[in-house]
Amino acid sequence: MSGDRIRGAFIGLAIGDAAGWPAARHRSALHAPWSRRLHRELDLFAEEHRITTLPVPFALNQPTAPLALGPSDDAEWLAWTVLTLRRPRAEAFRELAGREDVRARISVASALDNLAKGVEPPASGHDNPHFFDDAAAIRAVAFGAAGLDPTDDARVTNAGDGVLGARAVAAAIAAAVGGAPVSDAVEAALAVLPEDTAIGHNARLAVQAGRKAGEAFGAVPALDAALLDHVYSYAVGAAQTVPIALALAEASGGAVGPAVSAAACLAATADSAPALAGAITGACGGYGAIPEGWIAPVRTLAGCCLPELAGRDLLELTEGLT
Repeated sequence: MSGDRIRGAFIGLAIGDAAGWPAARHRSALHAPWSRRLHRELDLFAEEHRITTLPVPFALNQPTAPLALGPSDDAEWLAWTVLTLRRPRAEAFRELAGREDVRARISVASALDNLAKGVEPPASGHDNPHFFDDAAAIRAVAFGAAGLDPTDDARVTNAGDGVLGARAVAAAIAAAVGGAPVSDAVEAALAVLPEDTAIGHNARLAVQAGRKAGEAFGAVPALDAALLDHVYSYAVGAAQTVPIALALAEASGGAVGPAVSAAACLAATADSAPALAGAITGACGGYGAIPEGWIAPVRTLAGCCLPELAGRDLLELTEGLT
């Protein structure tokens, strides 16, 4: 297990998290609610008046730091997972239940409600409207880096493809931090995805598209056509984001920049596919291969989802995993 590759996985995830368009939306939660209300009003104005100048997150008379390039929800939930890694998973999540300052995916919020009502895993993840999302897949980066099984953690918030996605990501990360090349890391992920599941079918389809394209950016149109029907309203379905991350990781040759850049082009999966692609490629190339200019902007957490993590250094959190 390589400390350099573990650091690469964490910073790679943070880079992908920061590069996706949702990051600024997540980080804008650090601003006063009226600013987001005004954003919605401007969006409505553009819709009603057929205006093509669309609003982006803005600070106006508030501090601009939250809208600087930086990590958001994915990096913070990865950090929380590292900090609670050795604890019983339901117990760790239960401490978040009832808090009004926690921002999370629908699957996590629903699981916290379930736990507060006495509904324990796996029912907390199965009886859940977003059991299929990739919240557990993001957390699985920590489990893969530590060489641990993410299943118990995943079952708190997810079921079905949501749990399989976590297992696949953990398998890829574990292989990569153990020294495997990206092709072997992707094969390790595919090995835990049954072909008769949506995520298993999509993963093989996506990897095939990536191999046919020969490089990450060239695979974007094929992945869009093959995996994204543009019917679903959220960018976090594990059956789409995990396959796209695997395909682009391999198509990029295990390089963070091409994989993350290509993943960010797919808006319908941009809330987490860039982060997952960044984690896998970061683990394959190691911290030493991370573009230096990206490290400082993404290593410090903002606290936009878990306020107690504001100012924490993501790299320091890897020290207990090596």
